[in-house]
Amino acid sequence: MTQDTITQDQGLTRCTWAGTDELYIKYHDEEWGKEVRDDKTLFEFLLLEGAQAGLSWITILRRRENYRKAFADFDVEKVAKFDHTDVERLLNDEGIIRNRLKILSAINNAKLFIEIQKEYGSFSKYMWGFLPNQQPIVNNWKSMKEIPARTEVSDAISKDMKKRGFTFFGTTICYAHMQATGMINDHIIDCFIRKH
Repeated sequence: MTQDTITQDQGLTRCTWAGTDELYIKYHDEEWGKEVRDDKTLFEFLLLEGAQAGLSWITILRRRENYRKAFADFDVEKVAKFDHTDVERLLNDEGIIRNRLKILSAINNAKLFIEIQKEYGSFSKYMWGFLPNQQPIVNNWKSMKEIPARTEVSDAISKDMKKRGFTFFGTTICYAHMQATGMINDHIIDCFIRKH
């Protein structure tokens, strides 16, 4: 076992970042690195990853249900129609990160997300189209230290999205989005998730 895996009391070996927080463990075991190809979930992660910029992911995970309520259950069509009244409502919502730029970004990105859906048929087709044969990249890291913060693929996606007008989606956030949605499997090789 490498120093970058942790054995929990259930006898399961996990990536160290999951730590001992139950919410983080559940996210690690049930979501992180699992393929997501439906646009609703991809939009949810896009919105949450943008909110996370400069903060820890656990900070956002703990507020995820508040975000779900605040942002119309991550309905991209509804979020794209949010106006100044919604922005003020969100700025007063203590359950989310009350950052005007991030809130405006979420609304802007929702509009652009819909444009991509119209152009490609789905946001999923657009995102997965950056990968060879539209299949996940499965890495074989032995240590968390080996996992990069960005790659050429995340650079390319983020550059294209920035050109389209997306904000709060630089290459590092893009890479995290790719990990979260299973475009990249970065579970280290000793992690029990890799065994099934």
